[in-house]
Parts: sequence; structure tokens; C-alpha cells
Amino acid sequence: MAKLTKEDFISSLKEMTLLEIKELVDAMKEEFGVDPSAVAVAAPVAGGAAAEEGPSAVTVSIADAGAAKVAVIKVVKEITGLGLKEAKDIVDANGVVKENIPTAEAEEIKAKLEEAGATVEVK
Repeated sequence: MAKLTKEDFISSLKEMTLLEIKELVDAMKEEFGVDPSAVAVAAPVAGGAAAEEGPSAVTVSIADAGAAKVAVIKVVKEITGLGLKEAKDIVDANGVVKENIPTAEAEEIKAKLEEAGATVEVK
């Protein structure tokens, strides 16, 4: 069997429908035990650009609930989906609201909590 070059492979992909490409990806997963789409997504991260931007996953915690503790409890309840008692326990303990979340999501949560009157730490 003749070996395909990169150019031949890419040109044959251009001629395929999306369904045929999906079937090809599924066959590659089965044959090699590797998800080619996961490798393609992971490759740019390995370049080192993400390391320069800072951590990709951060933790949001409450440093101080402030004077409007009830408002902060309501926001924590909304963000976490926990019950009222669990949200109150987090606020009372100056605990962690969410862990290992993207920086953009952490900034949104921080803004909501600060708007309610809390002092927030993002680590």
C-alpha cells in the first residue's frame, strides 16, 4: 500500500462530507485508541502561551462577607446551586465559592459577589 502524504490526505479530506469525516475520526479512535480532536485541541496549549497568561483554573473564595451578608448568601446560593443553609455556611466560614474554574468565569463571579458587598479572593 502506498503511503499518503500530508497533502494527499488533506486534499481527500476536502472532498469528504462532514458525516464521512466524523466516521473517519470514529474509526481512528477505535483503531488507535486516540481521539484526534483532543490532540488537535491540546496542541496549541502546549506551546507555552497559556503559561504566560497566568493560571487557567482558579479558585474564588470569600475574604469578608461585608455588611450585606444576606445579599452575599443569596448570590452564593445562585452561583453554586446549593441550598440556603449550605450557602450561608460558605459565607460564614469565608469559604471557597467555586474551585478550578476558568479565569473569565471567576471574574464574573467576583463581580457579582463584590456588587453584593463581599470582599473576594481569586487564587
